Amino acid sequence: MAFAAKHYPGAFLIFTSSSSPQKRNNTSSKPTPRRLLRLSPPPPLLSSPTPSRARSFSCRAHGVAQQSTQTTTLTLRELCHGRVPQSILTRAEEVGYVTPTDVQEQSLPILLSGQDCVLHAQTGSGKTLAYLLAVFAAIDFARSTVQAIIIVPTRELGMQVTKVARMLSAKPKGAAEKSQKECSIMTLLDGGMLTRQKSWLKAEPPHIIIATVESLCRMIDRNRLKLQSITILVIDEFDYIFGSTRQVSLLRKLLTSYSSSKARQTVLASASIPQHNRFLHDCVQQKWTKRDVVHVHVHPVEPMPPQLHHKFLICTRKERLQVLLQLLDRDNPKSAIIFVSEQSEKSKKEGHISSTTLVYEFLKDSYNGELDVLVLEQDMNFNARATSFSEVRHKGFLLVSTDIASRGFDLPQTTHIYNFDFPKTAIDYLHRAGRTGRNPLSKEICTVTTFITQEERFVLQKFENELMFQCEQLSLV
Repeated sequence: MAFAAKHYPGAFLIFTSSSSPQKRNNTSSKPTPRRLLRLSPPPPLLSSPTPSRARSFSCRAHGVAQQSTQTTTLTLRELCHGRVPQSILTRAEEVGYVTPTDVQEQSLPILLSGQDCVLHAQTGSGKTLAYLLAVFAAIDFARSTVQAIIIVPTRELGMQVTKVARMLSAKPKGAAEKSQKECSIMTLLDGGMLTRQKSWLKAEPPHIIIATVESLCRMIDRNRLKLQSITILVIDEFDYIFGSTRQVSLLRKLLTSYSSSKARQTVLASASIPQHNRFLHDCVQQKWTKRDVVHVHVHPVEPMPPQLHHKFLICTRKERLQVLLQLLDRDNPKSAIIFVSEQSEKSKKEGHISSTTLVYEFLKDSYNGELDVLVLEQDMNFNARATSFSEVRHKGFLLVSTDIASRGFDLPQTTHIYNFDFPKTAIDYLHRAGRTGRNPLSKEICTVTTFITQEERFVLQKFENELMFQCEQLSLV
């Protein structure tokens, strides 16, 4: 069996940097043009907010403007000066965060002013660093009380956010031993009886808690934690949580019953917000945020990285395992994620084998390459999921996973994505594809290959139109 590439025509639009630096002062902010770009409309980042409704601005390059005077881009330190502790900024520079990304450039003046904010930008754009800097700015390190909560949909994303937060809060090189009190960070990411965290909360409350919504609400319901002292609440990948019937009711409680939007800064972050204008309206009406919440939408003309190539292959379900094996042999990926569908409750009750188990066991028996075959799914117990996640960090892998790995997984060695089962929506496709091609400075070609039936071809074309990418067909010969 061999493969031949058939090209389908389409239009690729070139991604261009989409934001302009802002001069900071105490009364107003005047946008300065960037060379070769015209931005519409210029965002009034530091002007007084409209008191009665949410504000929304987006930033998108839409053409080549006449040449103007080139300006100096503000550094991350300059954007955060006077708001974020110097030790945090020094650590950020030590690990390489010097020049802000577009979403950081647009959102940090708003976040650091204490306003509620919806961060809406593609995966890998720098949203995590933006909201973490806002968290560190809102914390009084001298107070021993919980002041910031970061909610994540999965423990895997929580582990990655925790890693970045602890890296930033570590003492800079050469710092004095007791220059300031250190920031303490606790995780509540499911698993176990949380006994150690209960003792910690009682003895010396942490400044920041990074948690899944279930674990946090469990602590609150048992009177182990109160949220009266929190100054900032961040919800990462909030659209994913709102789409989960298991988590959404708890999230609504957290936003309204357990704490009040009037007493805190609320930050919502995601790469995808279906019907975002309607969502912003709901944020205000449901009192999840204050009325002057700002929607920062940094959206490229092309949602997918240009080094990401998209392919599809039409085959029957019975052929897929053998086709996958041949693709792995031909592609020789450095690391790959193979996405399969979550098993339905009906299928579980009928005793059917899950797609995850089917593909994993097939590859364990049939794959002869050098990569380790691993599995990750929602129903795995805590220790098994922790083991799978830690094992993929620093080596080559073939990870068979449900969509649990499509949100927040930052594994830069991933070069190939295989959609063994077709994603349910264009948003699901976007997040799966976003697990590779995450280094914008790399010229390495990464690939997303989707297995479809003939009937699914029309749906894939809809995804192409909605997400503005171009697909090639691999034909069985």
